Amino acid sequence: MEISEKIDNSRIREESDKSCIPIVGLLLKKLKIVSQIHKTNCTLFAVCPNSENVLTAAIRSAKRANAPIMFAATLNQVDADGGYTGWTQKDLIRKIKEISYGIGFDGPIITAMDHGGPWLKDIQAIERWNLDKCMSWIKKSFEDAIAAGYDLIHIDPTVDIFNEQIEIETVVNRTIELISHIENFRKTKRIGPISYEVGTEEVHGGLADISVFNKFLLLMKKGLKLKGLDNIWPIFIVGKVGTDLYTTLFDINIAKKLVDITGRYNSFLKGHYSDFVSNPEDYPKSGMGAANVGPEFTMIEYDALAELAQIEDELYKKNKVGKKSNFKNVLEKAIVKSNRWKKWLRNDEKNLNSLSTEKKELIIKTCSRYVWAQPKVKLSQYELYKNLEQNGIDPQNWVLMKIEAGMDKYFRSFNLIDLNEKLKIY
Repeated sequence: MEISEKIDNSRIREESDKSCIPIVGLLLKKLKIVSQIHKTNCTLFAVCPNSENVLTAAIRSAKRANAPIMFAATLNQVDADGGYTGWTQKDLIRKIKEISYGIGFDGPIITAMDHGGPWLKDIQAIERWNLDKCMSWIKKSFEDAIAAGYDLIHIDPTVDIFNEQIEIETVVNRTIELISHIENFRKTKRIGPISYEVGTEEVHGGLADISVFNKFLLLMKKGLKLKGLDNIWPIFIVGKVGTDLYTTLFDINIAKKLVDITGRYNSFLKGHYSDFVSNPEDYPKSGMGAANVGPEFTMIEYDALAELAQIEDELYKKNKVGKKSNFKNVLEKAIVKSNRWKKWLRNDEKNLNSLSTEKKELIIKTCSRYVWAQPKVKLSQYELYKNLEQNGIDPQNWVLMKIEAGMDKYFRSFNLIDLNEKLKIY
């Protein structure tokens, strides 16, 4: 198999290249036309590619839905240092091409960086890097992403570990500095235009209410003009719509208000932390442009593998397996050793043993994504798969189909089924 030049061979990708219009903007423009004609709004579905299983499942699910798929990769997941997936930006793009080619998916595939900003890469906060060092790293990460072929960059400088009450003016200035750097880089390298996403939800202390949301947009407009970048404007604005790390109810009324505001700027509202949302069908009803889902699929992957480990235990008791993989034990030891779980503890929680059984299991599940790619974990998973395959079970498909079932829900709820066919018409 030969890795193709473009990430996809969709008609909309070809049109984007010919017209020199960023594919995300073109896709959303067509989506608006489709929604008006069919009188049904659509919300784009963005998956955080936190493992190879999740990446593969997303493309398989997109093919079945006959719909576009977006990938939003954080710098913790994918970066020049390999992130916790082991992939650089170039690796991710090539992996997407390999998988989509292998299963025959030729629909639009959008690749984005999620939460690109200082101290949002864990090591920067843990080691308490200064601002200049953080910004230099982030700028290089942006360059690598654009050179690899990313379509969308989320600029998110809403965290400052040395100043918890960061001023909105500071957020705007850093956002514009980063956009300016990207624009200079891509023009120097003669790379076509890309799309931008700005802002964040309340998790990082950013655009937490409508007044600040409005002020941010006004300052952004003014600041970009002063920099001579008035032809650049973000396609997505991230806002607080009720969901975060601990809540799952999407607030359709707040979303409608923010959609109205972003619409005045010819932008679309984007939701983050849409994991396990209880009312996903309300996203398109409110006019949301897109939504990110990530940890949910890690938990589904964990549960699927835990089920397989349980089956392996039963087979071992029946003398149908010679040596158990002990996958769950290997996985949990790797998670504990990684110390990545510490960032999920609240002030009164000191370590994993101090947590309730339910809370500990939740943290173990969500932190499993940090260690899937570690050699010991991969070897143990391989042993688990071999034991099951010898007993007539297809473990790879088992895991993928469990993850895909979770993804299918969003393709249906976001009104994306057969959208690729509709996009060909307009």
